[in-house]
Amino acid sequence: MAGTDNGVDTKVDTSKSGTEDLAGLEAGLDALDSVQVRRTPLRETLVRKVLPPVTAVALVLAVWQVLVWAEVVPAYKLPSPSEVWGELRDAWLQGTLLDYIWTSVSRGLLGFLLALAIGTPLGLIVARVRFVRAAIGPILSGLQSLPSVAWVPPAVLWLGLNNSMMYAVILLGAVPSIANGLVAGIDQIPPLFLRAGRTLGATGLREARHVVMPAALPGYLAGLKQGWAFSWRSLMAAEIIASSPDLGVGLGQLLENGRNNSSMSQVFLAIFLILLVGIAIDLLIFSPLERRVLRGRGLLVTR
Repeated sequence: MAGTDNGVDTKVDTSKSGTEDLAGLEAGLDALDSVQVRRTPLRETLVRKVLPPVTAVALVLAVWQVLVWAEVVPAYKLPSPSEVWGELRDAWLQGTLLDYIWTSVSRGLLGFLLALAIGTPLGLIVARVRFVRAAIGPILSGLQSLPSVAWVPPAVLWLGLNNSMMYAVILLGAVPSIANGLVAGIDQIPPLFLRAGRTLGATGLREARHVVMPAALPGYLAGLKQGWAFSWRSLMAAEIIASSPDLGVGLGQLLENGRNNSSMSQVFLAIFLILLVGIAIDLLIFSPLERRVLRGRGLLVTR
């Protein structure tokens, strides 16, 4: 009887130990799955996100000013930061600064939205239809590598000096990047996701909406960022080359006017504004989208 009792006790202890181990394993998995979101202190945000770019800008300005004082190149080739600041102040006081920026930004954003509307379904078709992919997939890759400035002369001859020409150049530069980005994202979807979606009845447009697009979102977002970069570069090339009173004065035309007037301060101002708009669009639109996508997939804890 005693032996029997010990055997029962041993079995009970073993069962209890296994239950405790299983509970510990489940708790550990729950801890891994849970994303700890905490509010970043203001001081930490300033140190990690604000201080590095401010330090970099200050360093660039200091080196720039030292080069001016050292007269490494003639003054008419390298204006001082104060001269560029004076050009910026004059444009602001004359009320033309915001006009320069808005003329280019409005064109760039509208052209990018048009490219988004065309490139997204095109990318889906190329990725999902083998014949279409074999037919135009290499063409899209070739168009993506073609410099945007190459489209400006034919666009001027086809459409004339107007906004339609500007949008045509933007589309030809941005659509291949958006489509290829979506194709790359779809290619990286695990086949299990697609099979699970079909098992649940997601086919055709429902599959594209509820399975393919959400699963391909990281690659698609990368394609959108690249598409915006191509849109902005294409627009600047078009504004530099194509000049007409009907088109107004955008940042590209401001850059070309500075060259024609031999005003390096105006040239530097245009370059600064073009760079500033590109950084602002990335920080205000694409970076929040990227953080949201990564956080939704558990890939971003704090940033």
